[in-house]
Amino acid sequence: MKNTTDNPTIYIEEYNYPLPDEHIAKYPLAQRDSSKLLVYKNGAIQESVFSNIVDYLPMGSLLVYNNTRVIQARLLFEKSTGANVEVFCLEPVHPSDYALSLGANNGCTWKCMVGNLKKWKEGKLSKSVTVDGCEVCFSVELLHSEDNTHQVAFSWDKDDVHFAQLLECAGELPIPPYLHRKTEESDLTNYQTVYSKIEGSVAAPTAGLHFTPEVFESLKSKHITTEELTLHVGAGTFQPVKSATIDDHIMHTEVIAVHRSTIEQLLKNLGNIIAVGTTSVRTLESLYWLGSTLNPATVDLQTLKVTQWQPYEKACKLTATEALHNILNYMELHQLTTLHAETQIMIRPGYKFRIVNGIITNFHQPRSTLLLLVSAFVDGHWREIYDYALAHDFRFLSYGDSSLLMNN
Repeated sequence: MKNTTDNPTIYIEEYNYPLPDEHIAKYPLAQRDSSKLLVYKNGAIQESVFSNIVDYLPMGSLLVYNNTRVIQARLLFEKSTGANVEVFCLEPVHPSDYALSLGANNGCTWKCMVGNLKKWKEGKLSKSVTVDGCEVCFSVELLHSEDNTHQVAFSWDKDDVHFAQLLECAGELPIPPYLHRKTEESDLTNYQTVYSKIEGSVAAPTAGLHFTPEVFESLKSKHITTEELTLHVGAGTFQPVKSATIDDHIMHTEVIAVHRSTIEQLLKNLGNIIAVGTTSVRTLESLYWLGSTLNPATVDLQTLKVTQWQPYEKACKLTATEALHNILNYMELHQLTTLHAETQIMIRPGYKFRIVNGIITNFHQPRSTLLLLVSAFVDGHWREIYDYALAHDFRFLSYGDSSLLMNN
């Protein structure tokens, strides 16, 4: 990316901060909505509890959340020598559609991370898995490698069994590595939002973990409505920025899906949209950039993607209204009820938000792209917010406390 006065070089070390281990929540609170809530608005910080979040949301807001569901993506296979090989499913390759791949009954291929790869150079690994009382021979074969990931073919000997069933029976829920513990039975419930339903993520959209049916009920008192979208969270969400500058960091690509009715509601509520989590932020802002370049009559259905630096490459004077209308026109022309696309968007300080007016989010890792996104939204005041949270015993990361950030 070409750096300019508006988008100067960003050194990731400027987004580092000390995070003592005792501030990292290893487990969630027993009651989801009893977590602490930090509210940042007009440069001021307030403290409350999440169950009271309705008190801080503008009347008539539209709350948009990510309905993705975490899959049990971590699989262990044992070689004849006794060596264990870990296969961590990242995203489907064939079929490339998440629903089709999870529903496959005659094999599928996924991009994976492989642990103990040096012990597995070739050949199939197999294990017996019990699915609905029936023994299934579940096999995995290494096809080829691409940088730090590997294409892996899965197969099994029962055509009435789907891949999703095998993951559920043989897989392990991949809780974040910074928790420094193994997945426990309680995580199967705790590490899913109450509204999760579309399987495909390997990490939870953790801002949504605080919501309860009671919180949703309380929104009605201020005529706050909700809409859902889908972004399947990849393992890249755990990756710290290793380069000295953000310009040299490559963002992971994620798949998004948004219903036509949701886009229509966004149009009606522009100026009053609250995103639940950074995944919802990335999806909503990606809609603007998709709409800004869409020519409904000519764009190929297979090429809908927001690239990492697209928002910074050239000025776009299109309004959010115009961009969303472009998407609706495109969907009407192609008779689509759901927009499917990919996004690699990098939201960094200097980014101008087009859709999102407020963010509900947890407290993120040092030197992370998520912290850059927060900084962009609060005009660089992230350190004041995080210093307050650390000084007032807020719990950090996936199972930690929450914040509501409002854009001035």
